[in-house]
Amino acid sequence: MPKRKKSQKSQTKTKILTYIAWALALIALVLSALLAGYYIGFSDGKSKIEKLYSQENAKQKALLKKLENSLSKKPLSVNKRLKSVLKKETKHYISASHEIDGNSLANVPKMAKRKRVITPHKARLAIIIDDVGTKTQVEAIKSLRLPLTMSFLPPSKARPNTAKLAKLEKLYMVHLPMEAQNWSAEEPNTLRIHDQQTKISARIKEIKQLFPKVKYINNHTGSKFTSSEVAMNRLIFALSANNIHFIDSRTTAQTKAPKVLKNFGLKYVSRDVFLDHHMDKPYVLEQIKKAIKVAKSHGSAIAIGHPHKNTLQALYESKELLKDVELVYINRL
Repeated sequence: MPKRKKSQKSQTKTKILTYIAWALALIALVLSALLAGYYIGFSDGKSKIEKLYSQENAKQKALLKKLENSLSKKPLSVNKRLKSVLKKETKHYISASHEIDGNSLANVPKMAKRKRVITPHKARLAIIIDDVGTKTQVEAIKSLRLPLTMSFLPPSKARPNTAKLAKLEKLYMVHLPMEAQNWSAEEPNTLRIHDQQTKISARIKEIKQLFPKVKYINNHTGSKFTSSEVAMNRLIFALSANNIHFIDSRTTAQTKAPKVLKNFGLKYVSRDVFLDHHMDKPYVLEQIKKAIKVAKSHGSAIAIGHPHKNTLQALYESKELLKDVELVYINRL
């Protein structure tokens, strides 16, 4: 009997050891599976991360190469660029002298009297480019990479897309046609001195609808209109109702804009220098120097030019000279 009990104990012990062995084997199998899964997952994750890193690195290298190539390329000659984009316009471009009463260089109205001002900052100069009406003109102006304020003519049969072009710009002006003393080639819907308040107000409302972001308007021609106090009263009333500021192009020395704006309690702002009344490049270059001098003397100045090839070329050639002042958009004055 004792021998049988011993045998039974031995068998029981063997079974227990067998179970433990199977349990350990199972645990080892599970751990092996987990480790294998972890390794595969880690490897797969690592592979994905390396792939993403490689792709990102390739993108950065491509971008760097693109940047290096753009820096190494010589910029296209602005002169060639302007000749290209303004070729058609230049053939038909009317001299900027049409803006002035009398059409003569000797008749260019002087700038309004201003006090000399000493400012703690650089003198500011705003340059307005009038008569903007085509995509090629906009491209030419923007190719200069200067903060020039474009003043768009209202849409017409000759220039149907001006409002659409202006819509693409953050800041612009409207160059509103007004009656001149001596000018036969009027723009459509030119404001005239005998227009009643209802007609002028309706026209300004239409301009606001065409150019929703407009905050500034200056006169296209307008030597006769701006010299009429009655007409100017009607215009400033309509502009004020639409929160639009008037900038006097000063196409006549007889302008009533200063008086009318004062009566409305508004500040008078006007052109100081015409850059291209005479469109030869040497003349324009001298006028740019004059505009800088005026800005330095009075703290600020406004110059007006036109999208003619010589004017834009002169501005490009004056880039270094223009660093003597802070060239700004019209809303910075």
